[in-house]
Amino acid sequence: QVEFAESGGGLVQAGGSLRLSCAASGSTFSTNVMGWYRQAPGDQREKVARISRSGVTNYADSVKGRFTISRDNAKNTVYLQMNNLKPEDTAVYYCYADQFWSGDPLYWGQGTQVTVSS
Repeated sequence: QVEFAESGGGLVQAGGSLRLSCAASGSTFSTNVMGWYRQAPGDQREKVARISRSGVTNYADSVKGRFTISRDNAKNTVYLQMNNLKPEDTAVYYCYADQFWSGDPLYWGQGTQVTVSS
């Protein structure tokens, strides 16, 4: 079982920045891959970014060049630095963890709201 403590969401104007944090409790095995999904009202959940324990990263095309994912393995914490935010980035952002790189994540955080005003 993995539990999460997410923080960093909020309201920001377009062009601004936010940094999301997600601290996970759980085994190294269960948190091999950590990342973020987001879901806007009426939309399907979208994978935003993911990072392996070794530092391999992957981003959705919609956020490449604007978002940066990183992690601190000693703290079992993943971060999402979001720059040049756009109104279409408005969503609930969910942290996740899993053993595997691909497939539906097994463990989910509670979500944090990010709202970007135009």
